[in-house]
Amino acid sequence: MKKQEKNPWTTLDRKQMYENPWIKLEEHQIINPGGGEGVYGKVFFKNKAIGIIPIDEEGNTWLVGQYRYTIDEYSWEIPEGGGPMHEEPLTSAKRELKEETGLIANHWEMIMRFHTSNSVTDEVGYIYLAKELTQGEQNLEESESDLIVKKLPFTEALKMVMNQEITDSMSVAGILKTARILGI
Repeated sequence: MKKQEKNPWTTLDRKQMYENPWIKLEEHQIINPGGGEGVYGKVFFKNKAIGIIPIDEEGNTWLVGQYRYTIDEYSWEIPEGGGPMHEEPLTSAKRELKEETGLIANHWEMIMRFHTSNSVTDEVGYIYLAKELTQGEQNLEESESDLIVKKLPFTEALKMVMNQEITDSMSVAGILKTARILGI
């Protein structure tokens, strides 16, 4: 496979269109690789995307369910959230797991780094496998007050992905990668 060494895109101009504490949106005037002029919108996230697959000794995992405003649907997902850019992803993962589920893990393994939607954003995601779990207290954020935590066999979470009951991209990617690691 040939790797493209030189960026074939030319940026003519960029303009900030919107910003809030979580994202910034820019509009870029560009020349595409074929020579045509066009416009490109780019979303810059102010946090890293962090996801965790907790697995206990019996092969169970934990999912969190919540109503997602952006898609106007209820969503089952792996524990996930944002990690500040200046913070190590593992530190963020430990905090998110405890915050959403109350779980504390003694063993951590980063199983993937990926781009969440590289056609519109530069956001990078990190997914960790967490093992050797102990239960503690949740510490939910205000926006997570309706969060439901469900413990289930990992194989059931995998079935939920295959049946399209889990559609969140981080959850799908993380669960499928974990199934491969576990040999399922």
